[in-house]
Amino acid sequence: MTTIDADSLRAMQLEDRPFILIDTLPLASYNKSHLPGAVHIVSDDITAIAPARLPDKNVLIIVYCASGKCKRAGLSAERLEALGYTRVMHFVGGKKEWMKAGYPMQ
Repeated sequence: MTTIDADSLRAMQLEDRPFILIDTLPLASYNKSHLPGAVHIVSDDITAIAPARLPDKNVLIIVYCASGKCKRAGLSAERLEALGYTRVMHFVGGKKEWMKAGYPMQ
C-alpha cells in the first residue's frame, strides 16, 4: 500500500486534485474534528459500507486515523484493496501529524 505525508496531502487539497479522504475513527472523534473534506467511514464498517458509498474502484482514496500508532487506517486500506479498490493511500501520521503541521481542521 502507498503512504502519504501531511505536506503532500495538503498540497493535493490546495491543488483541488480529486480524491476521497476517509476518517476511519469512531463517529465521536470525527464529529469533534476531522481533516477538511473528510467523510466518515469507521474502520470496522468499511467492508460493508464502501461498495455503496464508493462505487468507483479506481478513484483515489486516502484513509487516516489518529496517528502513526493507530492501526485503523492501515486496516481500512488493506480492506479496501481486498475489495478491489486500485488507488488506496494511507496517511500514516493521521490527525496528530496534520495538527502538528498547523493545517486546518473542520
